[in-house]
Amino acid sequence: MGIAGAPAARAAAFCDRAADVSATEQDRQLQVVALARRVLEASGASAALVSRSGTDLSRFHLQYSHSGLALKDSRNGPWSVRQLYYACDESRARLYDQGLAGFLLSAGNTPTVRLSLVTLPDRDGARLATRALDNRLALALLSPRYSASAYAFGTRYQNCNQWVAELMGFAWAPQNAMGTTTAAPEAAANPPPDTADTPTRARAQAWLAELGYDPAPVVVPSHAVMFAAQFVPLVHADDHPLDDLYAMRLRVSTPSALEAFAHRQVPNAQRIEFCAAGREVVIRRGWNPLPPDCGAGAGDEVVPLS
Repeated sequence: MGIAGAPAARAAAFCDRAADVSATEQDRQLQVVALARRVLEASGASAALVSRSGTDLSRFHLQYSHSGLALKDSRNGPWSVRQLYYACDESRARLYDQGLAGFLLSAGNTPTVRLSLVTLPDRDGARLATRALDNRLALALLSPRYSASAYAFGTRYQNCNQWVAELMGFAWAPQNAMGTTTAAPEAAANPPPDTADTPTRARAQAWLAELGYDPAPVVVPSHAVMFAAQFVPLVHADDHPLDDLYAMRLRVSTPSALEAFAHRQVPNAQRIEFCAAGREVVIRRGWNPLPPDCGAGAGDEVVPLS
C-alpha cells in the first residue's frame, strides 16, 4: 500500500514492462518467502535490510537490484517492506509498504530467485525502525525525481536504494556530528542551516559521509549509461562528477553497498541469503555471498521445494 494514498506500484524497470508471475513461479517464490519470514521472526530484530533480484544487472557484476526495509511493527502487517518504487502512471517516485511476498513477487519471473536479509538487532535496528515508520521523515527524504543511476551524494535524483541509504544515515547519525561533515561530496559539503533533527536529503547525506559511506563504484561497460540516458527516462548521467563519468565508474547506491554499510555500522548484524535455482533453495548465513549459479558450499543449508 502506498503512503499518503498513492496507487499501487508496478515494480517494472520501465513503464511498459509488467511484473507478471506464472503460477509455478509464484509458488516457488512464496516458499522462499516462508523460509525468510521464519528467519525474521526468530531474529529478535525490529528491522532488517531486505534485497531481491529482479532487473538483470549481471553486466555490472551485481546480483541484486532492489532493497527496502522490512519492519516488524509495520502498520501494514508484520515484516512489511517500506521502499521506494517509481510510480509509472504518475511519472514520479513514491514510498510503499508491501508485504514480503509482494516484495519478492514484484521481481516477476526470474530464472534464479534471490532474496537477502540483513537483520539489524538491538538499539541500531530499533533506531532505524523508528525513523522508517515516521511518515514525516520518510517522505521528507523522498525525491520525486527518479534516476536508476542516481549519484549517491547528489540531490538532483534518487533511486530506490539511495532512499534506504539516506534513511540509514539519518537514523544512525553520529551523536557528535550534529549535521556537520569532514567529507566534501556535492550535497554533504554544505548541509543546510537548520536544526540537527530537520529531515533533509542533504543532511542525511552529510551524515552518510561522516559515517564513511562510500559505495564501491559501478563499472559501466561500453558507455551503457550515457547511451541509455539519451533514450530512457529513468536513467540519467548529468548528476555524476565529471571524473567519474570519464572513468566510467559511477558511485551509485546498490543493495551490496547498503549491506556493506550495515555490516560496518551494526557489528552484530546477520546476513542470510536465499537462492532458489530449480527445485531447491540454498540458504547461506554470513557475509560471503553465494555464487551466481547458487551452488551450495560448506555450511550452507539446502531445502527442497515442494
